[in-house]
Amino acid sequence: MDNRDEVREFLTSRRAKITPERAGLPSGSRRRVPGLRRSEVAALADMSVEYYAKLERGSLAGVSPAVLEALARALRLDDAERAHLLNLAQAADGTDALTRPRRRRAKDQWRPHRSLQWTLDAVTAGPAFVRNGRMDVLAANRLARAFYADLYAAPGNQANLARFNFLDPASRRFYPDWDQAADIAVAILRTEAGRNPRDKDLHDLVGELSTRSDEFRTRWGAHNVRHHGTGTKRFHHHVVGDLTLAYEGLEMAAEPGLTLTIYTAQPGSPSEEGLRLLASWAATPVAPSPAPHSGN
Repeated sequence: MDNRDEVREFLTSRRAKITPERAGLPSGSRRRVPGLRRSEVAALADMSVEYYAKLERGSLAGVSPAVLEALARALRLDDAERAHLLNLAQAADGTDALTRPRRRRAKDQWRPHRSLQWTLDAVTAGPAFVRNGRMDVLAANRLARAFYADLYAAPGNQANLARFNFLDPASRRFYPDWDQAADIAVAILRTEAGRNPRDKDLHDLVGELSTRSDEFRTRWGAHNVRHHGTGTKRFHHHVVGDLTLAYEGLEMAAEPGLTLTIYTAQPGSPSEEGLRLLASWAATPVAPSPAPHSGN
């Protein structure tokens, strides 16, 4: 992934998202761009138009933290976008070599420490799994394997959540809010691309998805990033039906670049009962009758 192209497309896309009104500027009646002009960003960041134009062409090497902060303020970047800009700047001048997560081996070579698998197996109330920034599921408890039965069912998914999302028709049923799930998946991959731009496996995955999925290619071009730490999602499991689950994503200090995710249901809710049914199904070779589809 060419750093200069990444910088140019990211800054251009952020500039296009900021309306003059949002930036506190007069909108005027003869605007030819959807967002701010370069001159307006330069004025908001207190720099010359020529210097901002140089930055937007992809020249972030050697840019000071103060300039990056001024740029982030002018473009109204959120925390995830600020971190992404910093990662792009570090990659531009080579300092990311000291700050990026060390390269992970391919998932078929990586094995969780016994203590990590014990920890996952100790989580019995909800699905718990470990993924990397490419969204490969590397380790899981039994409930997570049952929860993601569709993910594991098709060998072509290769236990990769992004590949499942965009290339497996089963994902349309599994994610009732499919567009939201797709947006999140691409934002996670785009964030990882900024943090670890030399990851060949990620580059290959993005190339595959861009070639095979128009939905992915459009979203990838939007350059949206996010911190995916906590929230609530809806699912439709082919055995237990509809589930509304909260999730927590925890960065693993002992394994940089990996995230432990745990799903839980609100106590006393139908979804909690659904997880209990899923656990029972996962524990026995005789599965209960599938719940009727909700039409999602």
